[in-house]
Amino acid sequence: MPESLSMSSPERQERILTLATQRGRVSVAELCGYFDISAATARRDLDALEGQGKLKRVHGGAIPARHALPEQPILQRSTEQAAEKAGIAQAAAGLVKGGETIFLGSGSTVLALANSLKGHPALTVITNSLPVINTLAGIEDITLIALGGMLRATELSFIGHITDQALQEVRADRVFIGIHAISVEEGLTNAYLPETLTDRAILRIGREIVLLADHTKCGQISTAFLAPLSSINILITDSQTPVDFVAAIQDKGVQVIVA
Repeated sequence: MPESLSMSSPERQERILTLATQRGRVSVAELCGYFDISAATARRDLDALEGQGKLKRVHGGAIPARHALPEQPILQRSTEQAAEKAGIAQAAAGLVKGGETIFLGSGSTVLALANSLKGHPALTVITNSLPVINTLAGIEDITLIALGGMLRATELSFIGHITDQALQEVRADRVFIGIHAISVEEGLTNAYLPETLTDRAILRIGREIVLLADHTKCGQISTAFLAPLSSINILITDSQTPVDFVAAIQDKGVQVIVA
């Protein structure tokens, strides 16, 4: 039964938002029948909700906007999704060959990778992560190159123009980085704007870019655009990541490893 025609636009838009949240998607045709409105009115409502950041327009309708939650400090995140991060770290470690130069970025999943590399022979590791430095310092057969800069307290990583300048002087066979959010539509996004330039500089130094992201990061969007999906070669995630998301990422030309 169509909703009452006496409903105001704000009331109808609030109801549309509820429907989209419950169903995961609403189409223009469905809204026309449900509210007894024209297609043009339905599209205007969807456009208005997208403008408010509540919905994201897709072909023929809209889906709920997927905004990643604020990221907690790294020491707290290290205990979250621990099993998934350990599996991702083991899969990432399997890509590393003796004699390579690799870059390890900041974040709890990359830190799990650092712990998995302790037995690897003859590696050169470049990093801007203080926890990674502490993990790998003094380990035989690992040459450690630490990049300085301004310390970001919550992430315990070095960022800023000093770090960016140091990154211009190094190259890596593989770059392993984490991310706050990855989306098929929006690519790689982070929550902390001042870190963006350093992250982009990191992406430029690697022959191969490997992104480590557990299922809580996949299909999410955060505040600061970092780079398109085309900037990475491999995504390593866990088995709880939706299969349709994995397929969509693969369709974009990115290799996906499910740990």
